[in-house]
Amino acid sequence: MPTAPYALRVRDVHKAYRSRRVLRGVSFSLEPGTLAGVVGENGSGKSTLLRVLCGQVAADAGRVERRGSLGYCPQEAVLNEALTVDQHLRWFRTAYRVDGPGRAEELLDELHFAEYRHTRVGLLSGGTRQKLNLALALLHDPRVLLLDEPYQGFDWETYLRFWDVATRLRDRGRCVLVVSHLAWDAGRLDVVHRLRDGVATPWSAEGRPVSRGRRGEPDGGGLPHGCRLRVARTRPQPARPGARGRVHPALADP
Repeated sequence: MPTAPYALRVRDVHKAYRSRRVLRGVSFSLEPGTLAGVVGENGSGKSTLLRVLCGQVAADAGRVERRGSLGYCPQEAVLNEALTVDQHLRWFRTAYRVDGPGRAEELLDELHFAEYRHTRVGLLSGGTRQKLNLALALLHDPRVLLLDEPYQGFDWETYLRFWDVATRLRDRGRCVLVVSHLAWDAGRLDVVHRLRDGVATPWSAEGRPVSRGRRGEPDGGGLPHGCRLRVARTRPQPARPGARGRVHPALADP
């Protein structure tokens, strides 16, 4: 029987740092044209897993196989504070042997930071630095894309734009793996694994089915499949003098 095609295949990967076992037999396989996610709490080994997948760190045991070029967007951007956005894009174009500036111009447009092209990285906000970090990972149009907390520092509009970009990549046959500690994005993904106790398990295996929105929009308004939203009517209460509260970034004024 022929095996299913894969873009990325992980087989029984183990990794330990001295006596601390971080990965204890991680296994999964992703096909081309998949927008996948790995979720887990802080310290669960998500970044270690990505570093193993991209070859930055060697696994103690197990095997990682991929087909096609690789793009990696680390959680901590490796940028030169003295260079401009444009200079970074030119250097990476040379390193990746990308012909012409066309792809770089597309990314500046898609991520909406063309106005900063001549600005030194040291003067950029955290969100704009992250846009550059993501653009550098996408510059050579990789077949497999590994993204570690890719939207940290993004405002709500850029966060939505990121998912538009990720969905278009998936629809062009790319394999995109997003690693995050935020489970609420699960509805935007085709496949979700939870990393816990060093093992990756399908999200649905824990009784939490994931809706499969194929256009990057979570089904049911972002609620996990099977959940219902109940709205209770309550009598409004007057605000206490001096009371303060926190507003979710998605609801804040720009």
